[in-house]
Amino acid sequence: MTPEQSKAWQAFCRETGHQGDPVYAGPFGDGPELADTLVNLILADEKTATCSRKAWYEARGEPLPAAGDLCLLLDGKGEPRCVIETISARIAPFSSGDAEFARAEGEGDLSFEWWSDAHIDYFSREAAREGRTFDMDEDIVFEHFRRVWTCPAE
Repeated sequence: MTPEQSKAWQAFCRETGHQGDPVYAGPFGDGPELADTLVNLILADEKTATCSRKAWYEARGEPLPAAGDLCLLLDGKGEPRCVIETISARIAPFSSGDAEFARAEGEGDLSFEWWSDAHIDYFSREAAREGRTFDMDEDIVFEHFRRVWTCPAE
């Protein structure tokens, strides 16, 4: 973590009594614009879910999300914006996504069709960077979370 990110995490720990490190400190998405869009949806309490390819975690040797995990989310400039806590995480094929989950993701027009198209595109880009192809039956981590802390404005 950068000094600014560490400072934000330490402030969170002081204010909440939490001890330890975040499970993840980084942005959502694969670029600054998407990171800003997603973190702003979280700050507006419009986004309470996310999903990731299980293979993404495996390729990086990262643990899979689990209830109680705390993550420091960054914006597109790498600045800390908030802390989220995982409420639940389930692993299932992408094809098992549904309209309820799409609404919880809070993106686009909130429809299942928009969600599916956007995530197929995103996961295909991500898999291509790994020299792979995305398959609709690939295991995805469907995660629900809540925002538990917002970084104070400086």
